[in-house]
Amino acid sequence: MTGPDGPRRASGSDGGDFRPAGGGSDLAREEEERAVEQALALVGGTTLRPGRGRDIPGTPGTPGTPRASGASGGDLSSGPTGDGPDQSASTDSASTDSAPVGSSPGGNGPSAGGPSGGARATAQASGSDQRHRPGRSSSEASAPNAEPATPKAPPLSWDRARAVATRAGRAGPPATIRLPLDRALGHVLAEPLGALTDLPSFDTSAMDGWAVAGPGPWAYEAGAGLLAGRGPDTPLPDGTAVRIATGARVPPDTTAVIRSEHAHPDEAKGLLHARRSVVTGQDIRPRGQECRSGEQLVPAGTVVTPAVLGLAAAAGYDALPAVPRPRVDILVLGDELLAAGLPHDGLIRDALGPMLGPWLRALGAEVAGPVRLGDDAGALRDALASSDADLIVTTGGTASGPVDHVHPVLDALGAELLVDGVAVRPGHPMLLARLPAPGQMKGQAEGPYLVGLPGNPLAAVSGLLTLAEPLLAGVAGRPAQDAYRALVHAEVHGHPHDTRLVPVVHRAGRAGGRDHVAPLRYNGPAMLRGIAAADGLAVVPPGGVRSGTEVEILDLPWAPATPWTEGCFT
Repeated sequence: MTGPDGPRRASGSDGGDFRPAGGGSDLAREEEERAVEQALALVGGTTLRPGRGRDIPGTPGTPGTPRASGASGGDLSSGPTGDGPDQSASTDSASTDSAPVGSSPGGNGPSAGGPSGGARATAQASGSDQRHRPGRSSSEASAPNAEPATPKAPPLSWDRARAVATRAGRAGPPATIRLPLDRALGHVLAEPLGALTDLPSFDTSAMDGWAVAGPGPWAYEAGAGLLAGRGPDTPLPDGTAVRIATGARVPPDTTAVIRSEHAHPDEAKGLLHARRSVVTGQDIRPRGQECRSGEQLVPAGTVVTPAVLGLAAAAGYDALPAVPRPRVDILVLGDELLAAGLPHDGLIRDALGPMLGPWLRALGAEVAGPVRLGDDAGALRDALASSDADLIVTTGGTASGPVDHVHPVLDALGAELLVDGVAVRPGHPMLLARLPAPGQMKGQAEGPYLVGLPGNPLAAVSGLLTLAEPLLAGVAGRPAQDAYRALVHAEVHGHPHDTRLVPVVHRAGRAGGRDHVAPLRYNGPAMLRGIAAADGLAVVPPGGVRSGTEVEILDLPWAPATPWTEGCFT
Protein backbone atom coordinates (compact mmCIF):
# COMPACT_ATOMS: atom_id res chain seq x y z
CA MET A 1 0.00 0.00 0.00
CA THR A 2 1.25 3.49 -0.81
CA GLY A 3 0.28 6.96 0.33
CA PRO A 4 1.24 10.58 -0.21
CA ASP A 5 4.49 10.10 1.57
CA GLY A 6 5.48 6.86 -0.12
CA PRO A 7 5.22 3.19 0.84
CA ARG A 8 3.78 2.45 4.26
CA ARG A 9 4.50 -0.39 6.72
CA ALA A 10 1.83 -1.94 8.90
CA SER A 11 2.62 -1.58 12.58
CA GLY A 12 -0.75 -2.13 14.23
CA SER A 13 -2.58 -5.33 14.84
CA ASP A 14 -5.72 -3.89 13.28
CA GLY A 15 -3.95 -2.64 10.18
CA GLY A 16 -5.05 0.94 10.80
CA ASP A 17 -1.85 2.49 12.13
CA PHE A 18 0.45 3.24 9.20
CA ARG A 19 3.76 5.04 9.27
CA PRO A 20 6.09 6.04 6.46
CA ALA A 21 8.78 3.46 5.77
CA GLY A 22 11.17 6.04 4.47
CA GLY A 23 10.81 8.64 7.17
CA GLY A 24 14.53 8.79 7.92
CA SER A 25 17.19 6.50 9.36
CA ASP A 26 16.17 7.20 12.98
CA LEU A 27 12.61 6.04 12.36
CA ALA A 28 13.75 2.97 10.47
CA ARG A 29 16.17 2.08 13.25
CA GLU A 30 13.47 2.63 15.85
CA GLU A 31 11.06 0.41 13.94
CA GLU A 32 13.67 -2.32 13.69
CA GLU A 33 14.58 -2.06 17.38
CA ARG A 34 10.90 -2.28 18.29
CA ALA A 35 10.52 -5.45 16.24
CA VAL A 36 13.60 -6.97 17.84
CA GLU A 37 12.41 -5.99 21.33
CA GLN A 38 9.08 -7.64 20.63
CA ALA A 39 10.80 -10.85 19.66
CA LEU A 40 13.05 -10.76 22.70
CA ALA A 41 10.12 -10.10 25.01
CA LEU A 42 8.15 -13.02 23.58
CA VAL A 43 10.97 -15.46 24.25
CA GLY A 44 11.75 -13.90 27.63
CA GLY A 45 15.13 -12.64 26.51
CA THR A 46 15.18 -9.06 27.81
CA THR A 47 13.12 -6.46 29.58
CA LEU A 48 11.15 -4.08 27.38
CA ARG A 49 12.16 -0.48 27.51
CA PRO A 50 10.00 1.56 29.90
CA GLY A 51 7.01 3.07 28.12
CA ARG A 52 7.38 0.77 25.11
CA GLY A 53 5.57 -2.32 26.29
CA ARG A 54 2.07 -0.98 25.67
CA ASP A 55 3.01 0.09 22.15
CA ILE A 56 4.15 -3.38 21.05
CA PRO A 57 1.32 -4.44 18.79
CA GLY A 58 -0.16 -7.76 17.83
CA THR A 59 0.34 -11.40 18.58
CA PRO A 60 2.92 -13.44 16.69
CA GLY A 61 1.44 -14.91 13.55
CA THR A 62 -1.50 -12.47 13.28
CA PRO A 63 -1.97 -9.98 10.43
CA GLY A 64 -0.37 -6.62 10.94
CA THR A 65 2.48 -7.79 13.18
CA PRO A 66 5.80 -6.41 11.96
CA ARG A 67 8.66 -8.83 11.32
CA ALA A 68 12.23 -7.66 11.22
CA SER A 69 13.99 -8.38 7.97
CA GLY A 70 17.55 -8.13 9.20
CA ALA A 71 19.87 -7.57 12.15
CA SER A 72 20.28 -4.16 13.58
CA GLY A 73 23.91 -4.73 14.26
CA GLY A 74 23.60 -3.25 17.72
CA ASP A 75 23.97 -4.75 21.19
CA LEU A 76 20.45 -5.96 21.85
CA SER A 77 21.07 -7.11 25.41
CA SER A 78 20.48 -3.56 26.60
CA GLY A 79 18.18 -0.91 25.23
CA PRO A 80 18.66 2.81 24.73
CA THR A 81 17.34 3.49 28.22
CA GLY A 82 20.13 1.54 29.87
CA ASP A 83 18.48 -1.81 30.69
CA GLY A 84 20.93 -4.35 32.05
CA PRO A 85 22.30 -7.36 30.17
CA ASP A 86 20.23 -10.43 29.35
CA GLN A 87 19.30 -12.18 32.61
CA SER A 88 17.42 -15.06 31.06
CA ALA A 89 20.13 -17.57 31.89
CA SER A 90 21.00 -18.27 35.49
CA THR A 91 24.20 -19.73 36.85
CA ASP A 92 22.03 -22.24 38.68
CA SER A 93 19.19 -22.62 36.22
CA ALA A 94 18.35 -26.15 37.29
CA SER A 95 17.64 -24.97 40.80
CA THR A 96 16.51 -21.36 40.45
CA ASP A 97 12.94 -20.20 40.72
CA SER A 98 12.10 -18.03 37.71
CA ALA A 99 9.48 -15.40 37.04
CA PRO A 100 6.27 -16.39 35.24
CA VAL A 101 6.72 -16.99 31.54
CA GLY A 102 6.60 -13.86 29.44
CA SER A 103 6.46 -11.46 32.38
CA SER A 104 8.42 -8.25 32.58
CA PRO A 105 9.33 -6.28 35.71
CA GLY A 106 7.24 -3.33 34.62
CA GLY A 107 4.20 -5.43 33.84
CA ASN A 108 4.03 -3.94 30.34
CA GLY A 109 5.23 -6.85 28.25
CA PRO A 110 3.08 -9.49 26.58
CA SER A 111 2.41 -12.78 28.34
CA ALA A 112 2.27 -15.07 25.35
CA GLY A 113 3.67 -18.53 25.84
CA GLY A 114 6.36 -18.40 23.15
CA PRO A 115 7.61 -16.74 19.95
CA SER A 116 6.45 -17.25 16.40
CA GLY A 117 8.86 -18.45 13.79
CA GLY A 118 9.37 -14.86 12.65
CA ALA A 119 10.10 -13.64 16.14
CA ARG A 120 12.53 -16.52 16.71
CA ALA A 121 14.26 -15.67 13.43
CA THR A 122 14.49 -12.04 14.49
CA ALA A 123 16.12 -12.98 17.77
CA GLN A 124 18.59 -15.27 16.04
CA ALA A 125 19.43 -12.60 13.48
CA SER A 126 20.14 -10.08 16.21
CA GLY A 127 22.90 -12.23 17.63
CA SER A 128 21.35 -12.38 21.12
CA ASP A 129 21.86 -15.38 23.36
CA GLN A 130 18.28 -16.64 23.77
CA ARG A 131 18.69 -19.47 26.21
CA HIS A 132 15.72 -21.38 27.58
CA ARG A 133 14.38 -19.67 30.66
CA PRO A 134 14.13 -21.74 33.87
CA GLY A 135 10.57 -22.60 34.76
CA ARG A 136 9.43 -22.79 31.15
CA SER A 137 8.39 -26.08 29.64
CA SER A 138 9.28 -27.08 26.11
CA SER A 139 5.60 -26.99 25.14
CA GLU A 140 5.30 -23.40 26.36
CA ALA A 141 8.39 -22.41 24.43
CA SER A 142 6.98 -23.68 21.14
CA ALA A 143 3.23 -22.99 21.39
CA PRO A 144 2.53 -19.60 19.73
CA ASN A 145 -0.92 -19.14 21.27
CA ALA A 146 -0.39 -20.69 24.71
CA GLU A 147 -2.36 -19.31 27.64
CA PRO A 148 -0.43 -17.20 30.17
CA ALA A 149 1.30 -19.39 32.75
CA THR A 150 -0.10 -19.38 36.28
CA PRO A 151 2.42 -17.63 38.54
CA LYS A 152 4.17 -20.17 40.74
CA ALA A 153 4.00 -19.64 44.47
CA PRO A 154 7.33 -18.84 46.13
CA PRO A 155 9.11 -21.82 47.70
CA LEU A 156 8.37 -22.60 51.32
CA SER A 157 10.92 -21.85 53.98
CA TRP A 158 12.90 -24.86 55.17
CA ASP A 159 11.24 -24.87 58.60
CA ARG A 160 7.76 -24.64 57.15
CA ALA A 161 8.41 -27.36 54.57
CA ARG A 162 9.50 -29.75 57.32
CA ALA A 163 6.41 -28.83 59.35
CA VAL A 164 4.17 -29.60 56.37
CA ALA A 165 5.86 -33.00 55.92
CA THR A 166 5.49 -33.75 59.64
CA ARG A 167 1.78 -32.88 59.64
CA ALA A 168 1.20 -34.95 56.51
CA GLY A 169 2.78 -37.99 58.10
CA ARG A 170 0.60 -37.63 61.20
CA ALA A 171 -2.61 -36.85 59.35
CA GLY A 172 -4.25 -40.13 60.38
CA PRO A 173 -3.90 -42.59 63.27
CA PRO A 174 -1.21 -45.19 62.62
CA ALA A 175 -2.31 -48.76 61.97
CA THR A 176 -1.59 -51.40 64.60
CA ILE A 177 -0.45 -54.98 64.14
CA ARG A 178 0.71 -57.58 66.66
CA LEU A 179 4.11 -59.06 65.96
CA PRO A 180 5.83 -61.92 67.77
CA LEU A 181 8.98 -60.89 69.54
CA ASP A 182 11.24 -62.43 66.91
CA ARG A 183 9.69 -60.22 64.19
CA ALA A 184 9.22 -56.96 66.09
CA LEU A 185 12.78 -55.66 65.97
CA GLY A 186 13.03 -52.22 64.36
CA HIS A 187 9.30 -51.55 64.43
CA VAL A 188 7.67 -48.80 66.46
CA LEU A 189 5.40 -49.55 69.40
CA ALA A 190 1.82 -48.57 68.60
CA GLU A 191 0.83 -48.57 72.28
CA PRO A 192 2.63 -48.01 75.56
CA LEU A 193 4.23 -51.16 76.92
CA GLY A 194 2.87 -51.86 80.39
CA ALA A 195 4.22 -54.48 82.77
CA LEU A 196 2.13 -57.63 82.89
CA THR A 197 3.67 -58.63 86.24
CA ASP A 198 5.87 -57.31 89.00
CA LEU A 199 9.57 -57.32 88.12
CA PRO A 200 10.99 -59.30 89.74
CA SER A 201 7.87 -61.30 90.47
CA PHE A 202 9.29 -62.59 93.77
CA ASP A 203 12.16 -61.81 96.11
CA THR A 204 15.36 -63.13 94.55
CA SER A 205 18.99 -63.39 95.50
CA ALA A 206 21.27 -60.88 93.82
CA MET A 207 24.40 -62.94 94.59
CA ASP A 208 25.69 -66.44 95.09
CA GLY A 209 26.02 -66.92 98.83
CA TRP A 210 23.97 -67.72 101.92
CA ALA A 211 20.43 -66.77 102.83
CA VAL A 212 20.30 -66.17 106.59
CA ALA A 213 17.55 -65.47 109.11
CA GLY A 214 18.08 -63.59 112.35
CA PRO A 215 21.46 -62.89 113.99
CA GLY A 216 24.49 -65.15 113.49
CA PRO A 217 26.25 -67.38 113.67
CA TRP A 218 23.80 -69.50 111.69
CA ALA A 219 23.43 -73.21 111.63
CA TYR A 220 23.41 -74.79 108.18
CA GLU A 221 23.22 -78.16 106.55
CA ALA A 222 25.52 -79.35 103.81
CA GLY A 223 24.01 -79.69 100.35
CA ALA A 224 23.36 -77.83 97.08
CA GLY A 225 20.95 -75.38 98.68
CA LEU A 226 18.50 -73.20 96.72
CA LEU A 227 18.97 -72.92 92.94
CA ALA A 228 17.39 -70.56 90.42
CA GLY A 229 14.09 -71.94 89.21
CA ARG A 230 13.84 -74.29 92.15
CA GLY A 231 13.42 -74.08 95.87
CA PRO A 232 10.66 -74.61 98.43
CA ASP A 233 8.30 -71.82 99.45
CA THR A 234 8.86 -72.52 103.13
CA PRO A 235 10.06 -69.94 105.67
CA LEU A 236 13.69 -69.94 106.80
CA PRO A 237 13.86 -70.57 110.58
CA ASP A 238 15.55 -67.94 112.73
CA GLY A 239 19.27 -68.62 113.32
CA THR A 240 19.67 -70.78 110.24
CA ALA A 241 21.31 -70.36 106.85
CA VAL A 242 21.01 -72.08 103.49
CA ARG A 243 23.15 -71.87 100.36
CA ILE A 244 21.50 -69.85 97.57
CA ALA A 245 22.34 -69.15 93.93
CA THR A 246 21.93 -65.87 92.05
CA GLY A 247 18.34 -65.51 90.85
CA ALA A 248 16.97 -68.12 93.22
CA ARG A 249 13.84 -67.39 95.15
CA VAL A 250 14.61 -66.14 98.64
CA PRO A 251 12.76 -68.07 101.36
CA PRO A 252 10.23 -66.16 103.43
CA ASP A 253 11.58 -64.60 106.64
CA THR A 254 15.09 -64.26 105.17
CA THR A 255 17.01 -61.38 106.77
CA ALA A 256 19.77 -60.97 104.17
CA VAL A 257 22.01 -62.72 101.69
CA ILE A 258 25.70 -62.98 102.57
CA ARG A 259 28.01 -63.21 99.58
CA SER A 260 30.12 -66.34 99.43
CA GLU A 261 33.37 -64.35 99.76
CA HIS A 262 32.06 -62.60 102.87
CA ALA A 263 31.05 -65.82 104.68
CA HIS A 264 33.08 -68.44 106.59
CA PRO A 265 31.41 -71.83 106.99
CA ASP A 266 32.79 -73.90 109.93
CA GLU A 267 32.18 -77.37 108.60
CA ALA A 268 33.25 -79.05 111.85
CA LYS A 269 30.62 -77.21 113.88
CA GLY A 270 28.11 -76.70 111.08
CA LEU A 271 28.02 -72.96 111.72
CA LEU A 272 28.24 -70.03 109.29
CA HIS A 273 30.12 -66.86 110.37
CA ALA A 274 29.98 -63.47 108.59
CA ARG A 275 33.28 -61.77 107.83
CA ARG A 276 31.49 -58.37 107.64
CA SER A 277 28.52 -56.80 109.33
CA VAL A 278 25.17 -57.92 107.93
CA VAL A 279 22.53 -55.33 106.94
CA THR A 280 18.91 -56.35 106.69
CA GLY A 281 17.87 -56.81 103.04
CA GLN A 282 21.40 -56.78 101.62
CA ASP A 283 21.86 -58.48 98.21
CA ILE A 284 18.15 -59.27 97.95
CA ARG A 285 16.18 -58.02 94.94
CA PRO A 286 12.71 -57.44 96.41
CA ARG A 287 9.59 -58.17 94.45
CA GLY A 288 8.57 -55.21 92.25
CA GLN A 289 11.94 -53.47 92.58
CA GLU A 290 12.03 -52.69 88.84
CA CYS A 291 8.30 -52.23 88.24
CA ARG A 292 4.87 -53.11 89.46
CA SER A 293 2.24 -54.82 87.35
CA GLY A 294 0.49 -52.29 85.07
CA GLU A 295 3.28 -49.74 85.28
CA GLN A 296 4.34 -48.23 81.92
CA LEU A 297 7.72 -49.52 80.85
CA VAL A 298 8.20 -47.62 77.57
CA PRO A 299 5.87 -45.20 75.75
CA ALA A 300 4.20 -45.57 72.37
CA GLY A 301 6.47 -44.48 69.54
CA THR A 302 9.50 -46.27 70.99
CA VAL A 303 11.60 -48.12 68.43
CA VAL A 304 11.85 -51.79 69.32
CA THR A 305 15.53 -52.42 70.00
CA PRO A 306 17.10 -55.65 71.28
CA ALA A 307 16.92 -54.20 74.80
CA VAL A 308 13.20 -53.43 74.41
CA LEU A 309 12.66 -57.02 73.27
CA GLY A 310 14.41 -58.26 76.38
CA LEU A 311 12.38 -56.01 78.66
CA ALA A 312 9.13 -57.05 76.97
CA ALA A 313 9.99 -60.71 77.39
CA ALA A 314 10.87 -60.20 81.05
CA ALA A 315 7.55 -58.41 81.56
CA GLY A 316 5.65 -61.36 80.13
CA TYR A 317 5.03 -60.43 76.48
CA ASP A 318 4.98 -62.96 73.63
CA ALA A 319 3.95 -60.38 70.96
CA LEU A 320 4.04 -56.60 70.73
CA PRO A 321 1.57 -54.01 69.36
CA ALA A 322 3.52 -52.36 66.56
CA VAL A 323 3.05 -49.93 63.68
CA PRO A 324 3.66 -51.50 60.27
CA ARG A 325 6.78 -50.18 58.60
CA PRO A 326 5.94 -47.67 55.86
CA ARG A 327 6.36 -49.25 52.43
CA VAL A 328 8.44 -47.20 50.00
CA ASP A 329 8.92 -47.48 46.23
CA ILE A 330 11.97 -45.83 44.63
CA LEU A 331 11.80 -44.63 41.03
CA VAL A 332 15.11 -43.54 39.49
CA LEU A 333 14.65 -41.19 36.53
CA GLY A 334 17.21 -40.23 33.91
CA ASP A 335 18.42 -41.65 30.60
CA GLU A 336 21.99 -40.66 31.45
CA LEU A 337 22.36 -43.07 34.39
CA LEU A 338 24.40 -46.27 34.39
CA ALA A 339 23.72 -49.16 36.77
CA ALA A 340 27.26 -50.59 36.48
CA GLY A 341 30.71 -49.82 35.12
CA LEU A 342 32.65 -46.62 34.67
CA PRO A 343 31.09 -43.38 33.39
CA HIS A 344 31.57 -42.90 29.67
CA ASP A 345 30.27 -40.98 26.67
CA GLY A 346 28.26 -38.52 28.77
CA LEU A 347 26.73 -41.27 30.91
CA ILE A 348 27.19 -41.26 34.67
CA ARG A 349 26.75 -43.81 37.44
CA ASP A 350 23.51 -43.86 39.36
CA ALA A 351 24.54 -42.94 42.91
CA LEU A 352 21.03 -42.56 44.32
CA GLY A 353 19.65 -46.01 43.54
CA PRO A 354 22.21 -47.80 45.76
CA MET A 355 22.03 -45.10 48.46
CA LEU A 356 18.33 -44.45 48.95
CA GLY A 357 17.20 -47.98 49.86
CA PRO A 358 19.55 -48.42 52.83
CA TRP A 359 18.99 -44.81 53.92
CA LEU A 360 15.21 -45.24 53.94
CA ARG A 361 15.51 -48.56 55.78
CA ALA A 362 17.58 -46.76 58.40
CA LEU A 363 14.61 -44.40 58.76
CA GLY A 364 12.37 -47.38 59.52
CA ALA A 365 10.85 -48.05 56.10
CA GLU A 366 10.32 -51.27 54.19
CA VAL A 367 11.83 -50.56 50.80
CA ALA A 368 11.49 -52.30 47.46
CA GLY A 369 14.46 -52.36 45.10
CA PRO A 370 14.92 -49.23 42.97
CA VAL A 371 13.18 -49.18 39.59
CA ARG A 372 14.96 -47.31 36.78
CA LEU A 373 12.54 -45.64 34.39
CA GLY A 374 14.75 -43.23 32.45
CA ASP A 375 13.14 -40.07 31.08
CA ASP A 376 9.81 -41.61 30.15
CA ALA A 377 6.65 -39.74 31.15
CA GLY A 378 4.37 -42.66 30.27
CA ALA A 379 6.40 -45.14 32.32
CA LEU A 380 6.45 -42.70 35.25
CA ARG A 381 2.69 -42.24 35.11
CA ASP A 382 2.08 -46.00 35.00
CA ALA A 383 4.43 -46.60 37.93
CA LEU A 384 2.77 -43.93 40.06
CA ALA A 385 -0.75 -45.05 39.21
CA SER A 386 -0.05 -48.69 40.04
CA SER A 387 1.98 -48.28 43.24
CA ASP A 388 0.51 -49.60 46.49
CA ALA A 389 3.30 -48.14 48.64
CA ASP A 390 2.79 -45.62 51.41
CA LEU A 391 5.48 -43.38 49.91
CA ILE A 392 6.99 -43.11 46.46
CA VAL A 393 10.41 -41.48 46.16
CA THR A 394 11.51 -40.24 42.76
CA THR A 395 14.96 -38.96 41.81
CA GLY A 396 15.44 -36.18 39.30
CA GLY A 397 12.89 -34.62 36.97
CA THR A 398 11.55 -32.09 39.51
CA ALA A 399 12.73 -28.96 37.69
CA SER A 400 11.26 -27.65 34.44
CA GLY A 401 13.59 -28.89 31.72
CA PRO A 402 12.47 -30.60 28.52
CA VAL A 403 12.59 -34.09 30.09
CA ASP A 404 11.54 -33.16 33.65
CA HIS A 405 8.23 -35.04 33.73
CA VAL A 406 7.37 -35.16 37.43
CA HIS A 407 5.21 -32.03 37.59
CA PRO A 408 3.22 -32.73 34.38
CA VAL A 409 2.59 -36.35 35.39
CA LEU A 410 1.47 -35.38 38.90
CA ASP A 411 -0.88 -32.83 37.39
CA ALA A 412 -2.29 -35.40 34.96
CA LEU A 413 -2.94 -37.82 37.83
CA GLY A 414 -4.72 -35.19 39.91
CA ALA A 415 -2.13 -35.16 42.68
CA GLU A 416 -2.18 -32.50 45.39
CA LEU A 417 1.09 -30.58 45.71
CA LEU A 418 1.77 -29.99 49.39
CA VAL A 419 5.30 -28.61 48.94
CA ASP A 420 6.53 -27.34 45.59
CA GLY A 421 10.04 -26.03 46.11
CA VAL A 422 11.86 -25.25 49.35
CA ALA A 423 14.10 -22.27 50.11
CA VAL A 424 17.09 -24.49 50.91
CA ARG A 425 20.42 -25.18 49.23
CA PRO A 426 21.19 -27.68 47.96
CA GLY A 427 17.97 -29.28 46.83
CA HIS A 428 15.38 -26.56 46.54
CA PRO A 429 13.47 -28.10 43.56
CA MET A 430 12.26 -30.87 45.93
CA LEU A 431 8.52 -31.47 46.27
CA LEU A 432 5.94 -33.35 48.32
CA ALA A 433 2.63 -34.47 46.84
CA ARG A 434 -0.34 -36.68 47.72
CA LEU A 435 -1.61 -38.92 44.96
CA PRO A 436 -5.23 -40.00 44.69
CA ALA A 437 -5.94 -43.66 45.33
CA PRO A 438 -5.75 -45.86 42.20
CA GLY A 439 -8.88 -45.34 40.15
CA GLN A 440 -9.95 -42.29 42.15
CA MET A 441 -9.92 -38.60 41.31
CA LYS A 442 -8.48 -35.71 43.25
CA GLY A 443 -10.48 -34.98 46.38
CA GLN A 444 -11.58 -38.59 46.84
CA ALA A 445 -9.75 -41.49 48.49
CA GLU A 446 -6.12 -40.69 49.20
CA GLY A 447 -3.27 -42.68 47.74
CA PRO A 448 0.44 -42.67 48.51
CA TYR A 449 2.61 -39.68 49.21
CA LEU A 450 5.35 -38.78 46.76
CA VAL A 451 8.62 -37.09 47.62
CA GLY A 452 10.35 -35.80 44.51
CA LEU A 453 14.09 -35.51 45.09
CA PRO A 454 16.43 -33.49 42.88
CA GLY A 455 18.84 -35.55 40.80
CA ASN A 456 22.07 -34.22 42.32
CA PRO A 457 23.17 -36.59 45.12
CA LEU A 458 23.68 -34.14 47.99
CA ALA A 459 20.58 -32.24 46.92
CA ALA A 460 18.69 -35.54 47.15
CA VAL A 461 20.04 -36.06 50.69
CA SER A 462 18.74 -32.59 51.54
CA GLY A 463 15.31 -33.63 50.26
CA LEU A 464 15.43 -36.85 52.27
CA LEU A 465 16.07 -35.03 55.53
CA THR A 466 13.76 -32.12 54.77
CA LEU A 467 10.69 -34.01 53.57
CA ALA A 468 11.04 -37.81 53.64
CA GLU A 469 12.43 -38.20 57.18
CA PRO A 470 9.70 -36.24 59.02
CA LEU A 471 6.99 -37.73 56.78
CA LEU A 472 8.12 -41.30 57.44
CA ALA A 473 8.46 -40.61 61.15
CA GLY A 474 4.80 -39.60 61.23
CA VAL A 475 3.56 -42.54 59.17
CA ALA A 476 5.60 -44.97 61.30
CA GLY A 477 4.48 -43.40 64.58
CA ARG A 478 7.99 -42.33 65.54
CA PRO A 479 8.56 -39.19 67.57
CA ALA A 480 10.05 -36.30 65.64
CA GLN A 481 13.80 -35.85 65.83
CA ASP A 482 14.64 -33.61 68.76
CA ALA A 483 16.18 -30.37 67.57
CA TYR A 484 19.43 -29.42 69.22
CA ARG A 485 22.18 -26.91 68.60
CA ALA A 486 25.95 -27.23 68.59
CA LEU A 487 28.89 -24.87 68.37
CA VAL A 488 30.46 -24.64 64.93
CA HIS A 489 34.22 -24.13 64.69
CA ALA A 490 34.60 -22.28 61.41
CA GLU A 491 32.91 -19.58 59.45
CA VAL A 492 30.19 -21.11 57.27
CA HIS A 493 29.13 -19.12 54.25
CA GLY A 494 25.40 -18.90 53.65
CA HIS A 495 23.05 -18.29 50.78
CA PRO A 496 21.72 -14.72 50.59
CA HIS A 497 18.09 -15.80 50.98
CA ASP A 498 17.87 -19.57 51.55
CA THR A 499 18.80 -21.99 54.31
CA ARG A 500 21.90 -24.11 53.67
CA LEU A 501 22.41 -27.70 54.84
CA VAL A 502 26.12 -28.35 55.34
CA PRO A 503 27.67 -31.74 56.26
CA VAL A 504 29.45 -31.62 59.62
CA VAL A 505 31.27 -33.98 61.96
CA HIS A 506 31.24 -33.80 65.76
CA ARG A 507 34.56 -33.14 67.49
CA ALA A 508 35.44 -33.43 71.16
CA GLY A 509 36.59 -30.26 72.89
CA ARG A 510 40.28 -29.95 73.69
CA ALA A 511 41.79 -28.75 76.97
CA GLY A 512 38.43 -28.31 78.59
CA GLY A 513 36.86 -26.70 75.52
CA ARG A 514 33.30 -27.39 74.43
CA ASP A 515 32.40 -30.12 72.01
CA HIS A 516 31.69 -28.69 68.58
CA VAL A 517 30.99 -29.53 64.95
CA ALA A 518 33.34 -28.92 62.04
CA PRO A 519 31.97 -28.25 58.54
CA LEU A 520 33.25 -30.60 55.86
CA ARG A 521 34.54 -29.83 52.42
CA TYR A 522 33.06 -31.32 49.24
CA ASN A 523 29.58 -30.05 50.01
CA GLY A 524 28.46 -29.17 46.48
CA PRO A 525 25.03 -30.35 45.27
CA ALA A 526 26.53 -33.17 43.17
CA MET A 527 29.06 -34.33 45.79
CA LEU A 528 28.82 -37.20 48.26
CA ARG A 529 32.37 -37.16 49.60
CA GLY A 530 31.53 -34.78 52.42
CA ILE A 531 28.30 -36.46 53.53
CA ALA A 532 30.06 -39.84 53.49
CA ALA A 533 32.28 -38.58 56.33
CA ALA A 534 29.56 -36.68 58.19
CA ASP A 535 27.44 -37.61 61.17
CA GLY A 536 25.07 -34.67 60.79
CA LEU A 537 24.02 -31.65 58.76
CA ALA A 538 24.23 -28.10 60.07
CA VAL A 539 21.22 -25.91 59.35
CA VAL A 540 22.86 -22.65 58.28
CA PRO A 541 20.51 -19.64 58.13
CA PRO A 542 20.59 -17.15 55.24
CA GLY A 543 23.75 -15.08 55.32
CA GLY A 544 25.86 -17.75 57.02
CA VAL A 545 27.33 -17.98 60.53
CA ARG A 546 30.60 -17.01 62.15
CA SER A 547 32.91 -19.37 63.99
CA GLY A 548 31.73 -19.87 67.56
CA THR A 549 28.05 -19.63 66.66
CA GLU A 550 25.55 -22.31 67.62
CA VAL A 551 23.62 -23.91 64.75
CA GLU A 552 20.84 -26.46 64.59
CA ILE A 553 22.02 -30.00 63.80
CA LEU A 554 20.20 -32.77 61.95
CA ASP A 555 21.61 -36.13 62.99
CA LEU A 556 22.18 -38.81 60.38
CA PRO A 557 20.86 -42.28 61.25
CA TRP A 558 24.41 -43.60 61.59
CA ALA A 559 27.94 -42.48 62.37
CA PRO A 560 30.80 -42.89 59.91
CA ALA A 561 32.49 -46.27 60.19
CA THR A 562 35.93 -44.78 59.49
CA PRO A 563 37.61 -42.28 61.85
CA TRP A 564 38.16 -39.63 59.21
CA THR A 565 40.95 -37.19 59.89
CA GLU A 566 39.87 -33.61 60.15
CA GLY A 567 42.37 -32.30 57.65
CA CYS A 568 41.02 -34.35 54.75
CA PHE A 569 37.53 -32.92 54.75
CA THR A 570 37.53 -29.63 56.66
